Amino acid sequence: MKASDVFVKALENEGVEYIFGLPGEENIDFLESVRKSGKIKFILTRHEQGAGFMAATYGRLTGKPGVCLATLGPGATNLVTPAAYAQLGAMPLVILTGQKPIKKSKQGKFQILDIVKMMHPLTKFTKQVTHSSNIPSVIREAFRLAQEERPGAVHIELPEDIAREDVENPRLFDVVDFKMPYAGKETIAEAVKMVKNATKPILLIGAGANRKRASIALTRFVDTIGIPFFNTQMGKGIIDERHPLYLGTAALSDYDFLHEAISGSDLIINVGHDTIEKPPFFMHAGDRRKVIHVNFFPAEIDEVYFPQLNVIGDIANSILQLTEALEPFARSWEPDFFLKIKENVSEHLAKYEKDDRFPVLPQRVVKIVRNILPDDGIITLDNGMYKIWFSRNYPAYIQNSLILDNALATMGAGLPSAMMAKELNPDKKVISINGDGGFMMNSQELETAVRLKLDLVVIVLNDSAYGMIEWKQQDEGFSRFGLHYRNPDFVKYAESFGGKGYRPSSVKEFQENLEEALNGKGIQLIDLAVDYSLNHEILNVLIKEYSSKFKK
Repeated sequence: MKASDVFVKALENEGVEYIFGLPGEENIDFLESVRKSGKIKFILTRHEQGAGFMAATYGRLTGKPGVCLATLGPGATNLVTPAAYAQLGAMPLVILTGQKPIKKSKQGKFQILDIVKMMHPLTKFTKQVTHSSNIPSVIREAFRLAQEERPGAVHIELPEDIAREDVENPRLFDVVDFKMPYAGKETIAEAVKMVKNATKPILLIGAGANRKRASIALTRFVDTIGIPFFNTQMGKGIIDERHPLYLGTAALSDYDFLHEAISGSDLIINVGHDTIEKPPFFMHAGDRRKVIHVNFFPAEIDEVYFPQLNVIGDIANSILQLTEALEPFARSWEPDFFLKIKENVSEHLAKYEKDDRFPVLPQRVVKIVRNILPDDGIITLDNGMYKIWFSRNYPAYIQNSLILDNALATMGAGLPSAMMAKELNPDKKVISINGDGGFMMNSQELETAVRLKLDLVVIVLNDSAYGMIEWKQQDEGFSRFGLHYRNPDFVKYAESFGGKGYRPSSVKEFQENLEEALNGKGIQLIDLAVDYSLNHEILNVLIKEYSSKFKK
């Protein structure tokens, strides 16, 4: 059998459904093998980043490795950012790249880079296939590592001449499942003791707990034990945020209204968070507050994170063990202290959500979207100022209904992520929310979305600037400089791809446009003028003044 055919058979053996990519002459044999397969859907994208972000989001939403493809040289280098995106965000991703023949020079050093060496610091595993008989074992090992906790990116390079070799009697390897070990009874007992000795315990939920079994176990824990909870940005929706014991989301590391609850606690049960995601709170030497780290792997010690206990093993099982052990002491911890803070947090967050000024305030955008989008609707966020407002103000009701990245936090991933979410959930309403800067970084993927016949709403928050950095400039007392640009006509831009565009001139018109877009077919883009003028006052001044009072 031809080696490229063996490669594709090995991918089929792993259950691969999609390959996203932009191939080149070095992998046309592989592409032909995919065509003959009939079992794997190849999705051509307009840029390798789009392919990588779609594949990583597939991994994030399914738990199975997503697969993306690029050629050598510039094609492969364009997958550096998606590799880092998946690696830091714990998304299982398999990156396939081509290469010139390695047994005989074809074109000298033209386009040749050491891609394996380049991918080494960005992935869990990177390897060049040097013999066709090794293809099945290399693929099995790559997929195993991509999916194993902590999930991440892996890379395989298939040279052109190896892909064309003949393989005698190829052998595929069984896909052997594995289970994470359970935390030891002594460790669980120590955690129970720490919780029983606490007077104001609080639960933190991070991205690592975004597993179906963990979501069920955590919901039962909160319902049974009665300990209030908050989450990180990437932990949103793991427990329904309509829950009466939900306190809020730590969209900032410090000085937010929510941090009054964190500062007032004496124990944080930290489930699924690690320091790769932007910290939701800081630990300090001499703190009376203790932290229990519950995760698949031990805590990495940092100046701002050094927990007193590691509970390591399958997260769902650890939480179930804690629930059973603590059930006799359920409701021993009165939540009144935290619930009063929750009322204050809710009051502050709601302040501008009914303000109808135009250009529209981000708080108002969040409120309108939440009111109109069905409970099971999905939002994907690119990276920008609005991510803070959606994290703080948008209640997520189910897992993976607000998809964002707070690990690499790269711009340009929001639209491809939404395309993947819609492809996997064709019956759900999906909205891609982007700043104008991030949108333009991969806006060419609108053509891919149209070609895939996706019914997708895209909101572009238009302020003609890199708004988050402008906010940071203002906080530092610097003059506004170097961050403003001119945008194209986004309505005509959408129409040029075969979509429909809207440009509302009032909040009322935006609501009407959004409702129409959600019920429309194909790509529906809303060019929405946004007003970030209150960012500095609220996020730099007001909350710091407030936090200085409760920290005294």
